[in-house]
Amino acid sequence: MSLKRTNVYADPEDLAIIKEAARRRGVSEAEIIRQGIHLAAMAHRVWDEPLFSRTFEGHGRTLERGDVREAVADAVHRETKPGTNA
Repeated sequence: MSLKRTNVYADPEDLAIIKEAARRRGVSEAEIIRQGIHLAAMAHRVWDEPLFSRTFEGHGRTLERGDVREAVADAVHRETKPGTNA
């Protein structure tokens, strides 16, 4: 992995937290900062495709809470019934 150097300004309180986290985990402060940058970058990333691109056949209506509970209960019942595989 190729890394590039950059400078950032941080609050002293945040730097103290980073220093403590690095010490406890046994890694460098730079590693903690790199992980934080990666998490922030991924949180703000815009994807080219939607997360769920497939469509599914359905009843054409929004399920209600009871419908979902019934479907989950049926699935659990099938999985716990001896001799069956869900």
